Amino acid sequence: MLFKDIIGQENIKKHLIQSVENGRTPHAQLFVAPQGSGGLSMAIAYAQYILCNNFEGENNTGNHLCNSKCENLAHPDLHFVFPVAGNDKVKKNPVSDLFLDEWREFIKVSPYGSLYNWYQRLGIENKQGQIGVDEAEKIVKKLILKSYEGGAKVMIIWMAEKMNISASNKLLKLIEEPPKNTVLILITENEEQIINTILSRCQLLQFKRLSEHDIENALIKFENTEDRLAAKIAHRVDGNYNKALHLLQEDANDLVFEKWFIFWVRAAFKAKGDASVIQDLIGWSDEIAKTGRETQKRFLQYCMQFFRQALMLNYKANDLVFLEPQTENFDLNKFAPFVHGTNIENITIALNDAIYHIERNGNAKIILLDLSINLTRFLHHKEA
Repeated sequence: MLFKDIIGQENIKKHLIQSVENGRTPHAQLFVAPQGSGGLSMAIAYAQYILCNNFEGENNTGNHLCNSKCENLAHPDLHFVFPVAGNDKVKKNPVSDLFLDEWREFIKVSPYGSLYNWYQRLGIENKQGQIGVDEAEKIVKKLILKSYEGGAKVMIIWMAEKMNISASNKLLKLIEEPPKNTVLILITENEEQIINTILSRCQLLQFKRLSEHDIENALIKFENTEDRLAAKIAHRVDGNYNKALHLLQEDANDLVFEKWFIFWVRAAFKAKGDASVIQDLIGWSDEIAKTGRETQKRFLQYCMQFFRQALMLNYKANDLVFLEPQTENFDLNKFAPFVHGTNIENITIALNDAIYHIERNGNAKIILLDLSINLTRFLHHKEA
């Protein structure tokens, strides 16, 4: 993968190139990259730049055979770790090496893909993948060996926040004192979920969400999208190129999530004056609970975004509002006044708590119903 194929993030590209050319490549780095901003793609391009000695400002002057191996994700000194779980192919002790064929295909088709897209590829979207201690042992064994081709070794750990505590602790010494010519690149969407002892041992690189301009140009360049449609999609996706591609393919879950959300807030608002509406909220909780945990988490994150967009609209920050609900008889302008400075913190905390408990295998029906009952109060709070 070439730097020129990475969308936006120009400052980070320049920083990474200069660090290699100046001989100051950090041995352990943490890319903090929001979903769809290109953290994984950047890490692969960076690894190729290091392994193939492409030291001319762009990945097109180094060793041709090496570049070919990296393009196919088959370089023997380029290693990958990612969250996995058992599926029909691997029944027990799942580790990344057992899914490399699926991983290469995933990167080829969806270099900006999300964790949920990866779980779909493996057929485990109803499970929660992790990077466990078995994986950590394999990482240590790989990196203490000499490189196959006599140069550097690069280990990319994608979604590093999915490392469990045992795996994280096992990697601490390796991250602090890696073997010579070894580069560790950890990628996360949420640095707060990574233990402090790992954070303190890594150099952090903060990726920004992609600009509307970058996404619009990428859709036109790479997907041959008509200019007007590209601009419309870029405005709706909040810097997430993966979501832009799904919208372009009309494959996003947003319409389903929107239907669930609007039914939910309407029922929650009515429930305060009509106790019978609680049955609607119970039915809603049951419906969402039937989906996989990753879908539940993604929906709750969507709800958080919807509330924030309403808040922006309420406070006249119209330039920051990209949400365009498709549901008939729902007007975001009329909903916005119910989301304000007095209740947005409570709503956000309740949603984050629900995500936290679902991640830890709590009973989804109970979690979602409790969230719904709390929402009936929050929506009726008057702005101070």
